[in-house]
Amino acid sequence: MKPILMFTMESCPHCKRALIWMEELKKENPSYANLNITIVDETIHPSIAREYDYYLVPTYFVDEVKLHEGVASKDKIRTVFQTACS
Repeated sequence: MKPILMFTMESCPHCKRALIWMEELKKENPSYANLNITIVDETIHPSIAREYDYYLVPTYFVDEVKLHEGVASKDKIRTVFQTACS
């Protein structure tokens, strides 16, 4: 499985919704429970965030490739998870 890196901000309502959808997807598909997901809050770890090319949160990188940036949907997150599993 490929690693997932997610950038968030605690104050972001879209990030909070994305995290809920991530948990729902893990319950729907048990293979997603084993994904290697690192969540970085850019306000807590700005030095890590500066190393990546993105502007909006939530942002998902899979194996260092940006797959999604900005307002997410459950389907978009599913695509991120599926890509990480392939």
